[in-house]
Amino acid sequence: MPIQLRSTLTCPACGHAKVETMPTDACQWFYTCEACQAVLAPLPGDCCVFCSYGDVPCPPIQQQRAGRAG
Repeated sequence: MPIQLRSTLTCPACGHAKVETMPTDACQWFYTCEACQAVLAPLPGDCCVFCSYGDVPCPPIQQQRAGRAG
């Protein structure tokens, strides 16, 4: 399965959801919700905001999971 580069981030403060393109060369540690201006940071144990608040995990985690599945 190819690596997905887009994930829908959902703000836990207001519920606003937006599709964003994930970086492939770095983790994104902060994200500002455009609706309520809340600054999101990864939850404990997650590497980035996409792993915490997205519907698709970041590309490095997708690659790790694909490696385990294969």
